[in-house]
Amino acid sequence: MKTKIAVLVSGGGTNLQALIDAQGTVLNSGEIALVVSNAKGAYALERAKKAGIATETVLKKECGSQAAFEEKLKEVLTAHGIELIILAGFMTILTENFTSAYPRHILNVHPSLIPSFCGEGFYGLRVHQAALDYGVKVTGATVHFVNEIPDGGEIIAQKAVYIEEGDTPEILQRRVMEQAEWILLPQAAEKVCASLQEEK
Repeated sequence: MKTKIAVLVSGGGTNLQALIDAQGTVLNSGEIALVVSNAKGAYALERAKKAGIATETVLKKECGSQAAFEEKLKEVLTAHGIELIILAGFMTILTENFTSAYPRHILNVHPSLIPSFCGEGFYGLRVHQAALDYGVKVTGATVHFVNEIPDGGEIIAQKAVYIEEGDTPEILQRRVMEQAEWILLPQAAEKVCASLQEEK
């Protein structure tokens, strides 16, 4: 039996697409059983439907509070028998109440080499802008376990990407996705799924 994966999304779902495309090649020990969005109309949901993957939408404003939102998420994940959670552009910081329920079972991809340009407030283009502002020559992506500290969990894998002359945050974001995130995330997911299989 493959490890059942849920991918949590908020937007376009490019990292989700990389995981979908990796199924059966890089990602063999796990399968995406569910995609959950915290935003109505996220294009990631369309990607999931095209791939025949079940989808759910859980909205914080409908739940009324962060605690109720997290409880609803847990219910949805349990109903689908989810064993591993992957955050792929999920724009909500999860509290300890949620993360402690899934120790070493939640992965996130962050678009820098942690501990650089990470933590609260560092997401999306802000990360790449910070790297360019600081003048670093190398950036990249990190896949890590998720705990209650933003970008603070144990690192699973990292991949470096060189910054080039004339880079803008948008150009750099694209290169980091293509050269690091989309390669690293499926590899890390496979590694964790394989180790979860061994534990069974």
